Amino acid sequence: MIVGILKEIKNNENRVGVTPDGARALVAAGHSVLVEHDAGAGSGFSDAGYELAGASITADAKIICRAAGLIVKIKEPLPGEYGLFKPGQIIFTFFHFASSRQLTQAMIDAGTVCIGYETVQTAEGFLPLLAPMSEIAGKMAPMMAFSCLAKTAGGKGVLACPVASVPAARFVILGGGTAGQAAATIATGLGAEVAILDRDAAQIDRLKKRFPAAACEPATPGSIEKFVAAADVLIGCVHIPGAQTPRLVSRELVKKMEPGSVIVDIAIDQGGCIETSRPTTHAHPTYIEEGAVHYCVANMPGIFPRTSTLALTGATLPYVLQLAGDGCAAFNNAELLRGLNIYKGEITNHAVAQAFGLPWHDGRELFEK
Repeated sequence: MIVGILKEIKNNENRVGVTPDGARALVAAGHSVLVEHDAGAGSGFSDAGYELAGASITADAKIICRAAGLIVKIKEPLPGEYGLFKPGQIIFTFFHFASSRQLTQAMIDAGTVCIGYETVQTAEGFLPLLAPMSEIAGKMAPMMAFSCLAKTAGGKGVLACPVASVPAARFVILGGGTAGQAAATIATGLGAEVAILDRDAAQIDRLKKRFPAAACEPATPGSIEKFVAAADVLIGCVHIPGAQTPRLVSRELVKKMEPGSVIVDIAIDQGGCIETSRPTTHAHPTYIEEGAVHYCVANMPGIFPRTSTLALTGATLPYVLQLAGDGCAAFNNAELLRGLNIYKGEITNHAVAQAFGLPWHDGRELFEK
């Protein structure tokens, strides 16, 4: 199969879908790899490195997409890319369809086969391709909050860590999954006062053992209001695979936070879990609303591209090799089948179909026809 690697065009998105080592593995397996000029430059991978691995370089994304049966990206296609794709072409990337009707309809109209990194899932419910980026975003969140708390950034002028007799900043983390635990690791390391709220009782028990100094509580409306109203920093780490994120924090509750408090909504890719959240970019990462500084960048790991690319492609490459080798027959792998969101014009993910009131179709039945 011909595998195409596109250069990302999202604001400050410097990751790349396949490294030169990945290209070498694909070529060794008998595939051809077409890489857009400078696709890997932002992550420190030169065109020459891809050529040494056996890939071909072209400056025209249209040529790549006309030729390739499989396109490997990092972020969801943007409107300027919608016209690149052809019917039956497999696109493997982060999609987050439930947050964008426009993107969903564009991929339906294109007749493509769309597999979302964020919905590839094991039988145990683990999300192997989302996990490394969730960890990076989670670890970034307290660091971004640290700088946003500065008075010069619009924050209340509170240092996150304790100094002398001055207490530490109060961090509240909604969601105790991969991102939430990563955020808690950094926040507790800073010496902040940390509370983690999660709806799963068994997970709360695990969190208590891992973070004995943190307050680990059930995420009820009452507990959310209690902790959020008193927070210096609120970090949203809620995720439901494929679905739009539920809004757990209302505008009225944000108003109760002290002016200059900070909100970091990691869940913004799926719509955000805070009512006042809206997507921002690395070029303009923050805004102030209801007195709170909001950091809601939709591709947080993009500014640490070397680490992010290596972490992500280490997880994606086995699936890329399988898709390149087997095409749609790769959906016999149940993990990839769970990751299938759209198949040749039909939505195959329940949560995406539900988000827009559109019909759902069984992916296995479609590809076995």
